[in-house]
Amino acid sequence: MTVTVPAKTPPVSFRPKRRLGFNTRVSFNEADGPAQGLRDGIELFRAAEELGYQSGWAYQRHFDHYLSSPLPFFAAAGQHTRRITLGSAVIPMRYQDPILLAEAAGTTDLLIGGRLELAIATGNNAAFDAVFGAVDTDARTEAKRRQARFLAAIAGEVLYTIDGPGQGAPEGTELRVTPHSPTLRSRIRQGSASLGSAIQAAELGIGLISGTVQHDHDEGESFGAYQARCIAAYRTTWRETWGTEPPPVAVAASILVGTTDELRAKYAAYDHERRTQGIAASRPAGALAPTARTTQPPGSQISPVFHGTPDQVREAIFGDPGLAAADELVLFLPPAFGLAENIRLLADLAETVAPDLGWSPAG
Repeated sequence: MTVTVPAKTPPVSFRPKRRLGFNTRVSFNEADGPAQGLRDGIELFRAAEELGYQSGWAYQRHFDHYLSSPLPFFAAAGQHTRRITLGSAVIPMRYQDPILLAEAAGTTDLLIGGRLELAIATGNNAAFDAVFGAVDTDARTEAKRRQARFLAAIAGEVLYTIDGPGQGAPEGTELRVTPHSPTLRSRIRQGSASLGSAIQAAELGIGLISGTVQHDHDEGESFGAYQARCIAAYRTTWRETWGTEPPPVAVAASILVGTTDELRAKYAAYDHERRTQGIAASRPAGALAPTARTTQPPGSQISPVFHGTPDQVREAIFGDPGLAAADELVLFLPPAFGLAENIRLLADLAETVAPDLGWSPAG
């Protein structure tokens, strides 16, 4: 009988993963409360830095048992870490005041030594309009308008020039956002879920992070194939628009390396839950219960969960075109997992599979 030995060498088309990150919702449950959830979130970033992870990302979610305001959290987490970058994935611009966000982002970035990475997006939730206020245009157009205003503000552009008396400053005074972090705009990314948003990111001259939900794929096209197509379009558009090489692309994915039978069974159960409940899967106790779907809306799909033994996970990553095309892998952590479970996930990925992907821990 011939025994096939799993390959530890990636295929030629596989881009080495120079950076490794994770994405957490900084969730909390009813029993422990939000303060403990925030403290656990800070400890997770600290532990990830010790393991050599280069980036940590936090998901923003309003009106639920998750982090609703990431910038104050990053300012706090930055005092407990020294190297790891701290990023939002993602901030929906439809519900942001672009100038206030630019001020808060600049302040936070300076406080944490230039380690802030913001992923922004143009998605929306119709239910939030009743709270944040309706707009005259459609939600996506309004989000793009606010996004453009935000990018201008953090770039240090003049937002208004005093043109007469009684305006609090001499005529001719140019108003810009302060404090200004000169390099922050280069660390802004588009949270992309479609080909159009990937192309838009390149045209705007901002980075790209591809998430775990995608829209507008071709019929029969796999999640990974569509993701790879979006990344390729981003890189092509960047080169055509700016005449330079594009910045590294990050991809978030559920990569759950099971180093014991018990862990493999737990991760398989999470995979089943995600495939049957979609984005409603894995909620901490007390979180809002969205309407579960057995199928995704037309034109939408969620990413697969890569789980199994280290050899199985490694082979699955090598064979996925979306992950192969990325420069940075961001481990999407199950929202209902606790601190110890998440640290175990981070450690097992870093110690068993990631080195074979071309990754080296940060020193």
